[in-house]
Amino acid sequence: MAQPVYKVWKGRNKFLLNGRLVFGPDASSLIVTLLLILVPVVIFCAFVARNLIHEFPTENAGYAVFVAAVVFTVYVLLLLLLTSACDPGIVPRSPHPLEDLSGYDSSASVEVGGRQSLQLPRTKEVFVNGLPVRVKYCETCMIYRPPRCSHCSVCDNCVEKFDHHCPWVGQCIGKRNYRCFFLFISSSALLCIFVFSMSALYMKFLMDGNGTAWEAVKQSPASVVLMAYCFVLFWFVGGLTSFHLYLIATNQTTYELFRYKAENRINVYDRGCANNYGQVFCAKNESSRINFRAYETEEASKPPCALIQGLLVGDTDEGRREKVEDNLEMGNDLLKISQCPDTEEVTDVRSRATDSQPQQLSEVDYALGLESHVSSSKFDRHHSNMRRKNERR
Repeated sequence: MAQPVYKVWKGRNKFLLNGRLVFGPDASSLIVTLLLILVPVVIFCAFVARNLIHEFPTENAGYAVFVAAVVFTVYVLLLLLLTSACDPGIVPRSPHPLEDLSGYDSSASVEVGGRQSLQLPRTKEVFVNGLPVRVKYCETCMIYRPPRCSHCSVCDNCVEKFDHHCPWVGQCIGKRNYRCFFLFISSSALLCIFVFSMSALYMKFLMDGNGTAWEAVKQSPASVVLMAYCFVLFWFVGGLTSFHLYLIATNQTTYELFRYKAENRINVYDRGCANNYGQVFCAKNESSRINFRAYETEEASKPPCALIQGLLVGDTDEGRREKVEDNLEMGNDLLKISQCPDTEEVTDVRSRATDSQPQQLSEVDYALGLESHVSSSKFDRHHSNMRRKNERR
């Protein structure tokens, strides 16, 4: 019986509301983050904002401070929920693995049908903005990862434009929730500035009324605690905001910056500062590539079909590698490369390859499930011609 996708999902995600909310495996850390935000704000409203109402010439200004603190906090919590309960850009897994990729060795070749064969490569070069970018095959998700995609070891998913896995929000930060994540940390920094400023202002009112700082501290110790807390926390969220402002300006991710910094690679994704900011804040957020509430298809539940263990290619090792890589056409959809052809078609191809001359269509196309490039009628005519030749002999 078919089940919803979220119930049979192989990643470590946690789901709520029948798959509507997607959390990471460490979603319990959200409790700590909520306490770090809510506790200081409650103290501020109870011991500072409430008393500030009577310190301004008009009570409307005092109430505005109280209301602003509440509204700003609700806004920050909403951004936190959108960041942690959202699909960060998970790439769908393939139900049909390419088993021969798991043990790939670029120098390895085996005998198949009396001929040399080469296993498929684990990497593939694609072009982005006219420059080559190497993408890898993920043995867990059984797909070729799109550019800027990486496999998160915590969530056990491939995530598009993977930035990092944030333990404070309990979720990966990727293509679909990066904007909300940046707004969350930047808004948290502004909330720290607001609470610190209003607490300092209240201390000034107390010092003006009592004459000494010590008397003001004894009258409102909560203000001092809040000022110290916001000062320390601002260095964390404020520094993180500045760091991501730099990443957005250069169109990089945290993962790319720390992994490829020593290699001095050219950033093929940089479109200029203005365009980079527009890509993050002005572009429409793409819909999720996975409908976790949908029921799994029958095709996804079928066992993996048999695969060709080797590919019949040229004579030399260099020629074999070049031909295999040239035939690994990924098209616009990199996930298409992980599809698997029907078992009967693969068996028929192998039997014909051992009895006849090399065919015009490369066997790589069959291993990648790209048999649609050539009509099946051509092979029927070829098979009938071979049968007539055998009869004449």
